[in-house]
Amino acid sequence: MVGVNGSRNSPALVDLAVAEAVLYRAPLLVVHVWPGRYTGAYRGRGTVPSRYDAQRLLDLVASRARLTAPDLPVATELLDGGAANLLTQLSGRARLLVLGHRDEAYTRPAWGSTTAYLAYHSACPLLVHRGTMPSDGPIVVATSARPEGDATLGFAFERAALAKAPLTAVHMWTRPGAADGVPPAVQPGAYAKERAAAGQALAEAVAGWARRFPDVPVKPLVVNDFEMAYTIERALRRSRLMVAGIGRSGSFAELLCSAREAYAGARKTSPTVLIPTGRPVTADTTTASTGHASAI
Repeated sequence: MVGVNGSRNSPALVDLAVAEAVLYRAPLLVVHVWPGRYTGAYRGRGTVPSRYDAQRLLDLVASRARLTAPDLPVATELLDGGAANLLTQLSGRARLLVLGHRDEAYTRPAWGSTTAYLAYHSACPLLVHRGTMPSDGPIVVATSARPEGDATLGFAFERAALAKAPLTAVHMWTRPGAADGVPPAVQPGAYAKERAAAGQALAEAVAGWARRFPDVPVKPLVVNDFEMAYTIERALRRSRLMVAGIGRSGSFAELLCSAREAYAGARKTSPTVLIPTGRPVTADTTTASTGHASAI
């Protein structure tokens, strides 16, 4: 399912959604929420398009999707009301929800209110289009190496198997005292022990999925909390896809939301997939090997 709103990035957003639907061999649902009768607090201040304009937008983007992939089943749905709440409800019947970054990505790195809301409330994985999509590079997954993060790893392995791409698994460990906001008090050799323990936890978390997806090359990467923001910035520039879980506190989603290109010039970051907390583990080798997936 892809949500469109008529912004400048809508064509690229639809192209990304079509590519994902073709990859998973699943039908595509294009959704637009018309705000004509919405009176909530977050209603836009500009001119509200007519319902005819909203339907025309849907028809245009659906035509683009059908031209891009003639064999792909494409349906549309026009809704009235608040976009965030309605898309949250619809996410329960989707395999993947695709949304876009706000248009002002150069000056305002935030995702926008609707996408940010869905990042915490979507019932299915949320794919956020963030600009120019790199055509190569590995898939990067940020994992907690805890049992509740198993669905995130499973999604990343399944996606890497479908795309025939290498996978980089990143795990962050917290320096002593850093979580409390005080300078870490470190004894000689303590960092090496903690890093080794984090590496062992990552290896154990990855091992089971590596056996289920033996054709996916996996590179483990362990970083501390001080290095994480820089690592994410580089991963967003060099990978073809970033996969992460929302997490218990949501702090990692905030880090991804605010990440931006540090250099002057065109923005180029990979799409980001956020996996809901508590999502059932659904990846399997049958889907990866045959490419068949259940419909939306």
